Amino acid sequence: MVYTYLNPAVALMGAGAVKEIGTWAQMLNAKKALIVSGKGRHGKALAEDVGALLKEAGVDFHVFAGAEPNPTDLSVHEGAEIYKKEACDMIVAVGGGSPMDCAKGVGIVATNGGEIYDYEGVAKVAEALPPFITVNTTAGTASEMTNFAVITDTRRHVKMVLVDWKMTPNVAINDPELMVSMPPALTAATGMDALTHAVEAYVSTIATPTTDAAAIGAIELISKWLRPAVANGTDIQARDMMAHAEYLAGIAFNNASLGYVHAMAHQLGGFYNLPHGVCNAILLPHVEKFNLLAAPERFVDIAKALGENVEGLSTMEAAEKAIAAIQKLSADVGIPSGVAELGAKEEDIPTLADNAMKDACSLTNPRIATKEEVMAIYKAAF
Repeated sequence: MVYTYLNPAVALMGAGAVKEIGTWAQMLNAKKALIVSGKGRHGKALAEDVGALLKEAGVDFHVFAGAEPNPTDLSVHEGAEIYKKEACDMIVAVGGGSPMDCAKGVGIVATNGGEIYDYEGVAKVAEALPPFITVNTTAGTASEMTNFAVITDTRRHVKMVLVDWKMTPNVAINDPELMVSMPPALTAATGMDALTHAVEAYVSTIATPTTDAAAIGAIELISKWLRPAVANGTDIQARDMMAHAEYLAGIAFNNASLGYVHAMAHQLGGFYNLPHGVCNAILLPHVEKFNLLAAPERFVDIAKALGENVEGLSTMEAAEKAIAAIQKLSADVGIPSGVAELGAKEEDIPTLADNAMKDACSLTNPRIATKEEVMAIYKAAF
């Protein structure tokens, strides 16, 4: 079997890294960048700050502050029109996963035409995206370095998963100084999102030694640094280590894919417009409890990476320690105990399960589930 490893050509990590964006934009021969950011005041301000850095390097810019949480087909199409109207030749995404995914969609439509629905699935993008730089301000989604994008189809109320190597950014920037303003709840949600990426990649059916090393490294860092980052957002070391953790988790799942946690969380997000990281965090222990039977030795490794002492335990007893440790971490950082608290309704479970089983992320889950089993996992997560 041939394995493919896809990552950005350049990754800039550490305090002050964003200050180098102008140099890299010049090296990519950019004349005018479309900066995609979130709709809120904070997102717009960050976009203007990044634009000022580009301007210093002689690169013009236009801000499209149109990426809502759970970016939609509508925002992608709007951004693509603005990209063309403003005669841009580069895309810069600033923010968390939503602006990153929106920017990827904008790049696809701007260079390939058609509508974003045409590119749902794997390897549907024909033409390369414009030069693409990402400036990450959260430590969770790893969308700043992956070849994945998740866009909400407002017609069907489902999240479309797009996977194509052409979406991989040219330059990914993780500057912990841009992350200190994240509130505790968002820090917790994004951190648990990163943990989900690492765990799902480690138990994926296409995991490799390279993705394994990245996944375990990410789990170890998250176990040590997520609580301090939530407790004190100005702890720059905790922020820096969480940035490294989410990037490692991104390396893992960008190349080993994911599983039922994401397949199921996508449906909750698309159906109810719920926060992705929180949905992942709630579902994670329930899905992995189902998966234990398929890969108990792998869960022993996860338990150890989470700091659990498994000496003297049977394989299954040690594996179950991983589930307990995930639940403890989730509770410690304030994740809600169930999706009912977020507004999900049990009567929607059959529809959610149907859609989850069609999600591309389900293909690499270590244990195959029936619809009834997926429904049971949803119910347990309520």
